[in-house]
Amino acid sequence: MVAVVGTSQLGTDQVSMDLNSASTVVLQVLTQATSQDTAVLKPAEEQLKQWETQPGFYSVLLNIFTNHTLDINVRWLAVLYFKHGIDRYWRRVAPHALSEEEKTTLRAGLITNFNEPINQIATQIAVLIAKVARLDCPRQWPELIPTLIESVKVQDDLRQHRALLTFYHVTKTLASKRLAADRKLFYDLASGIYNFACSLWNHHTDTFLQQVSSGNEAVILSSLERTLLSLKVLRKLTVNGFVEPHKNMEVMGFLHGIFERLKQFLECSRSIGTDNVCRDRLEKTIILFTKVLLDFLDQHPFSFTPLIQRSLEFSVSYVFTEVGEGVTFERFIVQCMNLIKMIVKNYAYKPSKNFEDSSPETLEAHKIKMAFFTYPTLTEICRRLVSHYFLLTEEELTMWEEDPEGFTVEETGGDSWKYSLRPCTEVLFIDIFHEYNQTLTPVLLEMMQTLQGPTNVEDMNALLIKDAVYNAVGLAAYELFDSVDFDQWFKNQLLPELQVIHNRYKPLRRRVIWLIGQWISVKFKSDLRPMLYEAICNLLQDQDLVVRIETATTLKLTVDDFEFRTDQFLPYLETMFTLLFQLLQQVTECDTKMHVLHVLSCVIERVNMQIRPYVGCLVQYLPLLWKQSEEHNMLRCAILTTLIHLVQGLGADSKNLYPFLLPVIQLSTDVSQPPHVYLLEDGLELWLVTLENSPCITPELLRIFQNMSPLLELSSENLRTCFKIINGYIFLSSTEFLQTYAVGLCQSFCELLKEITTEGQVQVLKVVENALKVNPILGPQMFQPILPYVFKGIIEGERYPVVMSTYLGVMGRVLLQNTSFFSSLLNEMAHKFNQEMDQLLGNMIEMWVDRMDNITQPERRKLSALALLSLLPSDNSVIQDKFCGIINISVEGLHDVMTEDPETGTYKDCMLMSHLEEPKVTEDEEPPTEQDKRKKMLALKDPVHMVSLQQFIYEKLKAQQEMLGEQGFQSLMETVDTEIVTQLQEFLQGF
Repeated sequence: MVAVVGTSQLGTDQVSMDLNSASTVVLQVLTQATSQDTAVLKPAEEQLKQWETQPGFYSVLLNIFTNHTLDINVRWLAVLYFKHGIDRYWRRVAPHALSEEEKTTLRAGLITNFNEPINQIATQIAVLIAKVARLDCPRQWPELIPTLIESVKVQDDLRQHRALLTFYHVTKTLASKRLAADRKLFYDLASGIYNFACSLWNHHTDTFLQQVSSGNEAVILSSLERTLLSLKVLRKLTVNGFVEPHKNMEVMGFLHGIFERLKQFLECSRSIGTDNVCRDRLEKTIILFTKVLLDFLDQHPFSFTPLIQRSLEFSVSYVFTEVGEGVTFERFIVQCMNLIKMIVKNYAYKPSKNFEDSSPETLEAHKIKMAFFTYPTLTEICRRLVSHYFLLTEEELTMWEEDPEGFTVEETGGDSWKYSLRPCTEVLFIDIFHEYNQTLTPVLLEMMQTLQGPTNVEDMNALLIKDAVYNAVGLAAYELFDSVDFDQWFKNQLLPELQVIHNRYKPLRRRVIWLIGQWISVKFKSDLRPMLYEAICNLLQDQDLVVRIETATTLKLTVDDFEFRTDQFLPYLETMFTLLFQLLQQVTECDTKMHVLHVLSCVIERVNMQIRPYVGCLVQYLPLLWKQSEEHNMLRCAILTTLIHLVQGLGADSKNLYPFLLPVIQLSTDVSQPPHVYLLEDGLELWLVTLENSPCITPELLRIFQNMSPLLELSSENLRTCFKIINGYIFLSSTEFLQTYAVGLCQSFCELLKEITTEGQVQVLKVVENALKVNPILGPQMFQPILPYVFKGIIEGERYPVVMSTYLGVMGRVLLQNTSFFSSLLNEMAHKFNQEMDQLLGNMIEMWVDRMDNITQPERRKLSALALLSLLPSDNSVIQDKFCGIINISVEGLHDVMTEDPETGTYKDCMLMSHLEEPKVTEDEEPPTEQDKRKKMLALKDPVHMVSLQQFIYEKLKAQQEMLGEQGFQSLMETVDTEIVTQLQEFLQGF
């Protein structure tokens, strides 16, 4: 019996009905759910959602999708709902979990007959059986594997194929489990069925090879499909099913057999042409063989050792000799090259510098490699890579003409070497050259020797060969460091090549400027830079777009280099900037615009203030580009980066950009707007540099701060930048800012302090400390709710030194610079703690003296001394009681800040600053930002930098003496350790 809730048409009461009538109801709703009409579709989806947790619903779905007479779309939907149900409700611990009885029925129903006629539905059923197997096999479903093994033996073609498909998905899923217990179960399964899986694969493979000559495409395709599926099963078992596969005869037998099978399949590709329906499946099978070898090498490098020799012989013969002609195809060549690369680069096969320290397995593998890579073999591989695989192809040259921007973007890094031929050949070349550079350097140098002087523009082949050799010299730059006099070569050979302006010479102009970019950071004399800049200016006006884009890339590498000198670059700055800007307008693809923007950003960043005269055009163009790039968030990120460097370069003049700049910051940092996901990080950085370079606050700049509260709620990795932005506002216009936003900010801070890390607490309190420093009167009022929290932390002796130090910094500011506020705070806390004010003040001073060592910053140490001294003169017995501690801290403070003037032998406070001191900016240093200037002005009002500690102590002690009289003061001084008194007298000489 199955309980199902009726649809809206049938009334909503719960009706119990047998499986057939329940199926009718569900079938009707599923049919509505396939409708194109949302008025029909939406209620049906709602109804199905409600049924998801009803007992019996999945049995009904199974009934529907295994009934081949029903509409395909309805069955497809039933399978999908079943699959989601497994994800959500199959585990025992899931809410609304399926009952064990229903699961038993469903498991049995799923593997009753493998006869689904529709391919897509068959795949989905195989996947959902695998999902159940992941959770239940083998414990709750021991019959699954035996049933599959029986079913793949049947003679019926359809059933055999569907069972194989399921067998593959189940094996794949079980192989992916990672827990130790699950791995153990998979090892047991693999050793139990490996023999069978091998014979099954051999059987299907032999059948296919016999049928190839028959010419019957349908039969061949069906047979090939089974070969492919059985090989997929074997791949998972071989790679994931054994701890030490090399000890298993069957596994090693299968792996050794792959090479022979590969040869047979490659030969088949002669008769199965590119237009044959079987071609795609045939190539997939050939690639799958190579994947087995690559995966096995990756997972079990030492078990792979016996296969190294065969793998290298096989790959090298097909890729670098005539053997491969007529049978290889691009993806196969890529796989073979990757196999060679993985063996060459494998760390497991590299002995230690000290041979004795290497394991016998490593030495064995290394020996096999060395025996294979002889001088003739390496030379041949190197020559073939350069003279055959590096040549620009017809397709590439056509693309260059028809889609120049697509051509430049094609050659991207990342993992492209795993799939694309050009990056793959280049990576293989780099790795082999690195590993065997002593053998290969002379070979490459000899190729270079033969290419002296310009090449005839009519001889396209010679131009392409030269392009390929130059490519190799660029890729091997680090290895050739000692062997090539690049500076001479640049002057005598490369510069003249750049001056050949014939259209057919453009591949070489592009290659040469690329090559120089590769060598810039390796070996390039500084004096030659101006000649290079001259060449770059010319090439940025080249008639060919690909050459111009490549030149921009080299310019970025040149400017980004460690040895870049601004003075050499400045004479060319205007020309280059103008040409780069023209290039930015000429290119149309999003990726290329981003690339050129990055080059511009880099130039702006390196020349900083010197850019000011030339940025007018860019400043006018960026708003238009921003508008056009609404759909392209990555391009917008590049614009933000450019703006960051522009603002830094323009300094206070960046205020002229505000009409464009501030809306951009507003959008990028508004968490209610979808683009913030991409733009937030750069947007915050831009907001910060805008504040740092702002000459004065504007209403619009103040208004953007509304975005901050939700950002603090996110409390993500961007918090640190948020705190810097808040500090920026405090320095820029504390009164206006605090009056507008402090209440909300204080609420955010109180929330943050409850749940944030220790480091986060320190960051929050530093912002508060800054506010108190900048605005001693308004600051404490605005952050009043946080101060009791700080006071309590001091009294209770906060255990983290960094936090305690920050607490004392905050409290020191209040005590020193706003005494009346401190008194009201003390009063409030006394009520809270239910203590006398004096007693509480005594406890605080005692804790302060006790934990003074937690404070490491000299400014805060001096502040503590000033703050505690400000309690004097006093006739309060509690303060007199703590007099000794206050003097101790003051003398410690003197030790921190007093430096001896060697000429006069007197001491002076090294923290004192005067208006007259103007720090000198050296060539390498950044000039001070507006915010740096504000901080300087602030320091000139800060007691820490304006009050001499020596003078302050003297005045306070004198006042205390006057208050108590000579005798009273003497008895007070006697509470201080004599050694401290001596040091104090020494510091106060001359007063």
